[in-house]
Amino acid sequence: MGLPYVTLNRGMNTLSGGEIQRVYLSRALGSTMTDTLYVLDEPTVGLHPRDTHKLIEILKKLRDEGNTIIVVEHDGDIIRACDWIVDLGPKAGSEGGEIVFSGTLEQLYNNSNSFTAKYLNNPLQEIIPKNKFSFLGPNNRFIEFIGANKNNLKDISIKIPINEITAVVGVSGSGKSTLIVDELYEEFNNFLKHPDKETTKLSGEFRSIKNVVLIDQSPISRSTRSNPITYLKIFDYIRELYSLMPLAIQRGYKPSTFSFNTEGGRCETCKGDGYIIIEMQFMADVKIPCEDCHGKRFKDDVLEVTFGQKNIYDILDMTIDDAYNFFKNQYSFAKNKKIESLINQTMNGLELLRKVGLGYLKMGQSTDTLSGGEAQRLKLASYIGAGNKMDKTLFIFDEPTTGLHYYDVDMLFNSLKELILKGHTICYIEHNIELIKRADWIIELGPEGGDQGGYLIFQGNIENFLKSDTITTKYLNKAN
Repeated sequence: MGLPYVTLNRGMNTLSGGEIQRVYLSRALGSTMTDTLYVLDEPTVGLHPRDTHKLIEILKKLRDEGNTIIVVEHDGDIIRACDWIVDLGPKAGSEGGEIVFSGTLEQLYNNSNSFTAKYLNNPLQEIIPKNKFSFLGPNNRFIEFIGANKNNLKDISIKIPINEITAVVGVSGSGKSTLIVDELYEEFNNFLKHPDKETTKLSGEFRSIKNVVLIDQSPISRSTRSNPITYLKIFDYIRELYSLMPLAIQRGYKPSTFSFNTEGGRCETCKGDGYIIIEMQFMADVKIPCEDCHGKRFKDDVLEVTFGQKNIYDILDMTIDDAYNFFKNQYSFAKNKKIESLINQTMNGLELLRKVGLGYLKMGQSTDTLSGGEAQRLKLASYIGAGNKMDKTLFIFDEPTTGLHYYDVDMLFNSLKELILKGHTICYIEHNIELIKRADWIIELGPEGGDQGGYLIFQGNIENFLKSDTITTKYLNKAN
């Protein structure tokens, strides 16, 4: 099940979603149940390709015992192992929700309308441009980390090329997160906070990096009032735009009038939430639409102000993709340079969200409802937007492809390249074959998880990595 590194006394609340599902699967394997429907939501999260193949064998065993398995999954190996495939799309949000395909794998390969079929037939194969490694020679600048020994790490030292992309790979539990998050990030962060203190672990050209950022899957905000466009401050432009509408000027409305966080324009019954919470003594609290604003968050007179026949609630209720197209269509109707500028700034912000594959989210969707992968990409969008204004930064990502389709992985990598073009350095922990293939430099830990892991198995460029004999290269070369 890919869980040999998990200790027996570890609490269930410390496990990831994928780990919990695999624990439940282990329990199912030990039972004699038949005629049972198992529904699994992305069970390969956090799994190395080797462990994915083990998982496939387990699922087939459950099927052969007379059970039915439904798997919601993006992993190509899982998809290829299925007897029947249902593909939804064609895209996400308002452009999705249709059954694009339903049938066998062989039939899927011949379906021209499916993005999934396109990538299964032609995976992201642009692996090594001819001149890719000319700059990764002995004169390249590196950040060096010396003597990593926390948890199961075996006193290893690594190098990370500056202004390049490094992928850290290895089987589950081999020590990747310990090395990059607990050792490298913590040491670098402490050095940047106290540059006058000596560091014995960092060496090389590390002083050329002025900032280090960990972009993980932790929640952005527990507040229900935070959403994608407030997080990127896009809502500031939209509120100012609405305050410039003739009716708003006539009534003396300010940008703050169009905020659901402050008094003035919001519905005071629900304080701009759009719903009322009824506390239940022995059950989960219940949310019901506000009886005054009917879920629209603002006072009626504020909703009378429109731009392009849409009020402020209509904007919040759109998907990011739909809102981008809406503002694009309104640009030609702008009556002055100020409105043109606000529309441009709004579209630029929305485009950042679309670049990282979040165009399907609602503009006003609370950030506390986002998955870990969505939260991670929202953080990424904010840094891409600030890229030129930031000092040279080391960005660390922990499994950024979690929950992503092949199509979205492609978009994600293009976003990462933007950070590289702006002079930054990227290091990501990843199991996804397509993202590993696109890195400039590879660090593999292993050979196993737990006590049998923590060794440095390989360190070097992708070209040499593909020629090496490691657990990861076996699956990487097979994918090609």
